Amino acid sequence: MTSSRSYSSTGWVLAGFVAGILLGLAARVGPSWLGAVIDASEVVGALFVNAIRMTVVPLVVGMLVAGLGTAQGAAVLTGLGLRSVALVVLPIGAAVLTLLVGMPLLAWMPIDPLAAADLRQTALAGTPVAAPVVGLGGWLVDLVPTNAIKAAADGNLLPLVVFTIAFGLAVSRLPEERRQAMTSFSAALADAMLVLVRWIVAVAPIGVMALTAPLAARLGVSVAGLLVNYMVIAVALTVMVLALIVYPMTAAFGGVPVGRFARACVPAQSLALSSRSSMATLPAMIDAARTLGVSEPVVALVIPLAATMLRVGSAVGQTVAVLFAARFFDVSLSAGQWGSVLVTTLLTTVATPGVPGGSIIVMVPILAAAGIPAGAVGILLGADAIPDMARTMANVTGGIAAAVIAGRSETVGATTASGPS
Repeated sequence: MTSSRSYSSTGWVLAGFVAGILLGLAARVGPSWLGAVIDASEVVGALFVNAIRMTVVPLVVGMLVAGLGTAQGAAVLTGLGLRSVALVVLPIGAAVLTLLVGMPLLAWMPIDPLAAADLRQTALAGTPVAAPVVGLGGWLVDLVPTNAIKAAADGNLLPLVVFTIAFGLAVSRLPEERRQAMTSFSAALADAMLVLVRWIVAVAPIGVMALTAPLAARLGVSVAGLLVNYMVIAVALTVMVLALIVYPMTAAFGGVPVGRFARACVPAQSLALSSRSSMATLPAMIDAARTLGVSEPVVALVIPLAATMLRVGSAVGQTVAVLFAARFFDVSLSAGQWGSVLVTTLLTTVATPGVPGGSIIVMVPILAAAGIPAGAVGILLGADAIPDMARTMANVTGGIAAAVIAGRSETVGATTASGPS
């Protein structure tokens, strides 16, 4: 789904990131005309972020409706029975564990409060800020939008996704001809948005440089240290989730020893690290599941579903990104806001586009709903190459684990059904 040309752009994005830091540092000590270059960079950076943001709503809506409609979502998940629990528990556990461990880790990260305040004041210009939390009852009421179009226009992704899921499930109940017409349109909309996203990603080196340069000009060398901290923490938390959730759950509920599961996953994990694409790793995931003894019907159903909808790594990556951005911009979130961010993160992992950095792209409305400047997405994208490799590896490993657990449940269910009556 993602071409090799997209993979090679990773080096250019990193080059733009480094160039932005060097330009910003030069502006701190160089001639005055560099200040004008930094001002122009801010305009270019804002255009880049707005270009990303404009694709999110149609992309998420199109992918959700197309996926739920063609898969006949409710029927498929009901048919899986207990086996579908793996598709839900893995990303939920990943996001919650990341939040619990990542919050104190990032709290130790030193940030100059005066520089962050100045940066936040600039970056917040034109960024929607979430309304004050009105309590659990109000939050639940707001989950169902009175006007889905208004929710989309305001960037309120959580109620929009709730509506879209309900709409997608309704589409799956339509007569075949109408269902195909609706899902074909939705798939075409999502595909068109993916083309647009790829165009935007193609100029990401320029956008990342334009966003990074003003940061370096304001924060100096400390910005490089901050982003290195982000990369290290993101990768460490991703590995932690695999070690503490995915591997133990596979052993406990899939009946496969950790060592055997780890060895079977190595080829798929290696391809995931190099390609940064779960879809490109799909054949290797199928081979790993077959190696672990998963039946063909389960492989055919669960592996494609997991590759497109179950993203353990994305649940980790988006949660870390929000934690880092909130810490970086000194934004304090209430428990209700964190709950909203977690739910939105879990839902948007279903609609993450199959492009490098896709998890960062779809989290723009999550940042806005949390009152975090949307400009953070460009900074995260610039520092996201290494975390994205680890995130894709976790996505692939989680998909194989889901197939193993589903296969084990099927075997148990079949044994029970064939037993004495």
